Amino acid sequence: MTDDDASPAAVLRSLVARAVDVAPASLDGRVDVVERGSESAGDGEAGSDSPTPAGRLAELVGEAGSVVAVVPRVDADLARRLSASLATGEDRAGEGSDAESGAVEGSDAEPGAGAPREVRVVFTDAASDRLTGATGAVVRRALADRGVDAYRHAGESPVAVVLADDRALVGLVDGDGVAALLWTGDSAVREWAAATCRRYLAAAEPVSEG
Repeated sequence: MTDDDASPAAVLRSLVARAVDVAPASLDGRVDVVERGSESAGDGEAGSDSPTPAGRLAELVGEAGSVVAVVPRVDADLARRLSASLATGEDRAGEGSDAESGAVEGSDAEPGAGAPREVRVVFTDAASDRLTGATGAVVRRALADRGVDAYRHAGESPVAVVLADDRALVGLVDGDGVAALLWTGDSAVREWAAATCRRYLAAAEPVSEG
């Protein structure tokens, strides 16, 4: 499909193109993009089993052995999907249950064999607020139970940035969750994603389970 200037996919392409200092059109054939309400808004993967941005993000994270991420917002749908992608096979069978509909809170499951072996997540913006307050202890424990090393950053991030093995994932996040997701193995985008994650990690504070 052709993205118009206002579409989440077009906005995301433009953001990534500026970050790696190329024209948006030069990303054609180098990246895949999916946006909310459309099976495919990019160069491939149409008909994916997880056509939504949040679903595709969770799927790619679940496939990776090592994940580093900067996350500005975690809505209920994304939290449920990511929780399931980090869970055991038994937990995945109950992915749609009400028990996980709000977030990763409340699960004592260990990461499964297919889950990433190393997961480091820097929470910024609204996402960092979930690590404190009345439910902060529950969230921190749930992250630890999933094998997630959590960090809190006092600043902001305009997008979610994830390095999952040799793939870079970039998510455009709004008040309703992940509006669009771009993923690629392109070296320029990977290098930018890796540098972004390193920069946020260096300025973040580790979050303890307690």
